[in-house]
Amino acid sequence: MTTVVNPATEEVIAELESAGVEETDAAVARAKAAFPAWRKVAPADRARLLRRLATLVEEQHEELARLESRNVGKPISGARGEVGMVAQVFHYYAGAVDKHLGETIPVAGGVDLTFREPLGVVGLIVPWNFPLNIASWKLGPALACGDTVVLKPAELTPLTAVRLAELALEAGIPEGVLNVLVGKGSVVGQRLIEHPDVAKIGFTGSTEVGRQVMRGAAGTIKRVTLELGGKSANVVFADADLERAAAAAPYAVFDNAGQDCCARSRILVEASAYDRFAELLVEATRGVRVGDPEDEATEMGPLISAAHRETVASFVEAEPLFRGDAPDGRGFWYPCTLVEARPGDRIARDEVFGPVAALIPFVDEEEAIRIANDSDYGLSGSIWTENGARALRVARAIDTGVLSINSNSSVRVSTPFGGFKQSGFGRELGMHALAGYSEIKNVFYSTEG
Repeated sequence: MTTVVNPATEEVIAELESAGVEETDAAVARAKAAFPAWRKVAPADRARLLRRLATLVEEQHEELARLESRNVGKPISGARGEVGMVAQVFHYYAGAVDKHLGETIPVAGGVDLTFREPLGVVGLIVPWNFPLNIASWKLGPALACGDTVVLKPAELTPLTAVRLAELALEAGIPEGVLNVLVGKGSVVGQRLIEHPDVAKIGFTGSTEVGRQVMRGAAGTIKRVTLELGGKSANVVFADADLERAAAAAPYAVFDNAGQDCCARSRILVEASAYDRFAELLVEATRGVRVGDPEDEATEMGPLISAAHRETVASFVEAEPLFRGDAPDGRGFWYPCTLVEARPGDRIARDEVFGPVAALIPFVDEEEAIRIANDSDYGLSGSIWTENGARALRVARAIDTGVLSINSNSSVRVSTPFGGFKQSGFGRELGMHALAGYSEIKNVFYSTEG
């Protein structure tokens, strides 16, 4: 049995049957049986079904947002925004179905054609921090390409995935095309990774578990897309609009209580502006509203569990520059925290995955790039400067997959998202994601008599 708890109250909000190996095999068999018919669905019809799913998500927007808010502990305003993006994702990939094109290639003696073929059954394993949103990032391109899916949500946060599967059936997507399994990653996830009838694993989670996914997938040479951890740098030069950069910085770390692989949790500040920026940042952080996720004014909720709260707290080993307030009593609360650090400190190198930011000074552009790249991760980041040439120089020099200039925005439906180094490989979102859910088939057609 899987017990689901509201992190803000510690109350049990649902109990679901847990799948095991037998149930996982049955779900894969259903997806395999549904694949031949699903791949043959005409592009216009597949697009229509995805648009219908998007419309149902829009119609059930408030229900899904409140379900996600209670299950994850995220503020209702943020949950609404995420559900809105889910609908956008399905609308986008409905439009992409007939635009994922092959080629004709000039060759001697005939015509050479390429086709984009679906993979078959894909296993999608999603995390607890953005359960519905990240599920849609994987489901959209997989279904658009003609793949069938077994989706495993995180054991802590399965509720919106289950509801989405119901909406998919209501939209007319055939039974067996989208299957949801609730259970332990060590059981359900591992079986999907090793199952010979699963052609690909799309995984979002920790780098440590990403290594296990790669090892497990090696036995059947599965295709793998990995979106893993991050320790992103927010680089602030002295010529930046410091007030604007400082006002935006807290929400680049403390959104979703810092439980975000894109969190810009290393704040690198040019030494000549460090004191002023730190003063502005403390004041901005003081204004973050932490509390009841159902309150419309709340900007940050609790952490996902008591165990995770202990992990986050272990990173703060010295007196912080600033520690905010958090509710007393039940709930897995942790305050917004700012810590002054050096590049080699544990808090500046390891992923905290909580509302803790490390402030690090740098002397010049060269040192800023060196510190930003001195990480095992390379997922996201920001550069704040009024010097356009510098902005592009630094953006090209930082080894990370997604960068913003004078902004902390990482994710858009139509643009590719993914990391360098131990932040994983492959891309989600945009047309680029379709390549991860299809194979290129090359056909030579002789025209010689």
